[in-house]
Amino acid sequence: MRKKIVAGNWKMNMNLQDGIALAKELNDTLTAEKPNCDVVICTPFIHLASIAQFLNQDIIGLGAENCANKEKGAFTGEVSAEMVKSTGAQYVILGHSERREYYKETPEVLREKVMLALKNGLKVIFCIGESLEEREANRQNEVVKAELEGSVFNLSEDDFRKIVIAYEPIWAIGTGKTATAEQAEEIHAYIRSIIAEKYGQAVADDTSILYGGSCKASNAPELFAKPDIDGGLIGGASLKCADFKGIIDAWN
Repeated sequence: MRKKIVAGNWKMNMNLQDGIALAKELNDTLTAEKPNCDVVICTPFIHLASIAQFLNQDIIGLGAENCANKEKGAFTGEVSAEMVKSTGAQYVILGHSERREYYKETPEVLREKVMLALKNGLKVIFCIGESLEEREANRQNEVVKAELEGSVFNLSEDDFRKIVIAYEPIWAIGTGKTATAEQAEEIHAYIRSIIAEKYGQAVADDTSILYGGSCKASNAPELFAKPDIDGGLIGGASLKCADFKGIIDAWN
């Protein structure tokens, strides 16, 4: 049975002290009232080691928002997959549309990042999704297929099983626009079908596919009720304990 997952992506928010306070609040809240799904928080690099010390990772997994596409060396300012793993983190987000757009991360660079993350024992939350222009041209299927082929369909079946897919319509990130539950389900089902073509139905049935695009407590129940939507990758709504828990509770 594939996992139901609610993952928070803090992005470039929260200084260290505020981040620790939020993680502690989440840890206490979810320890008292066990969630009915896997929960992950992906934080800025500088938070990871501090938060890992007190987070009960049986209840909340910890992840980074990125890692380098090089193993080590003279790459000033970069953070390697090995460094991420050494903090106690279990996950890393790769391929986020903001990294692709602002930092020009190509499919080739992302393929290297994925390989290094897996080599260092991290689980990858791999993001795919189309822009508004691509959606309006009805090219969303073609776009997500190319993103999978470009960066993760080179993996062995064993390695691909360590990937969580996050579908994020770029036009719905931080815009307040959300894909309707029907639109989201349609493309999630398509993504599952191309995974089945590549790796077989059993792998496709085991792959968690998350929705990321202005998901909040008010629309999470409708989204999560769809058969091919296995949870959410949550941006802004993961920065307040009550908002994030409202989404987690959609699985109850």
